[in-house]
Amino acid sequence: MGLNEFILGLSNLEKITRAPGFFKYTEHTVAAHSYRVASIAQVLADIEVMHGSQDINWKSLYEKALNHDYTERFIGDIKTPVKYANKELRGMLQTVEEKMTAEFISQEIPSEFQTIYERRLQEGKDESIEGQILAVADKVDLLYESFEEIVKNNPEPVYKEMFIESIRTIGSFEHLVSVQYFFKTIYPELVDRDFYGSDTFIEDVNTIIKNETSLVI
Repeated sequence: MGLNEFILGLSNLEKITRAPGFFKYTEHTVAAHSYRVASIAQVLADIEVMHGSQDINWKSLYEKALNHDYTERFIGDIKTPVKYANKELRGMLQTVEEKMTAEFISQEIPSEFQTIYERRLQEGKDESIEGQILAVADKVDLLYESFEEIVKNNPEPVYKEMFIESIRTIGSFEHLVSVQYFFKTIYPELVDRDFYGSDTFIEDVNTIIKNETSLVI
C-alpha cells in the first residue's frame, strides 16, 4: 500500500470531462476545473485579506480547492441536469461517493496518512471562511464555463440555467467582501460581451441579482 494510487488518480481526472455531452465549443476536464477553482479561490482570498478583515488559513484553502472534486474519479462527473434532477438522487450519489472514498482511503492510503486524506477528501464546502470561498470559487468557474458557451450561441438551455444557478449561489454569499467585489468589479467586465439575445439575458440576470440580493452591480 502506498500513495501511488492517489497520484495515478490525478491522471484520471484529466480524462473526466465536465458536463459530458453538453460543451460544444470547449471541453473542460475535472483536473483543469480543480486548478482553476484553486486559482479563483486564491483571488477571492486575496480580496478578503486586502479589502476585508478575514484571516485566511491558506493551507486549508488550497487543500479544499485542489481536492474538492478528486472523488469524481470514482463516479465521474454526472451530467448537471441528471445530478440536479432531485435532492434524493443527489443524496444517493453523495452516499455512493463517500463510501467509495472511505474504501479508497482504507485500502490505498498508508495508515500514517489516512487521517490527512480523510480531511482532504471530505466535503470542503463548510461554514469556515475557506469553505465559503471554495463554494464561491466553484460557482465562479462554472459561471465562466457556461458563459463561454452562451456567447458562442450554444443552443442548449442548460447553459443559461447553469449561469443563473451560479449567480444565485454566488449571491447567497453576499456577506463576503470578495463576493461584493466580484459583482461590482469583475462581473460587469465578464458580461460586457455582444451575443445573440445578450441585452435580454443580461437584463434578466441583473434583475435576479437586484431582487434576490443587496449587491451593487
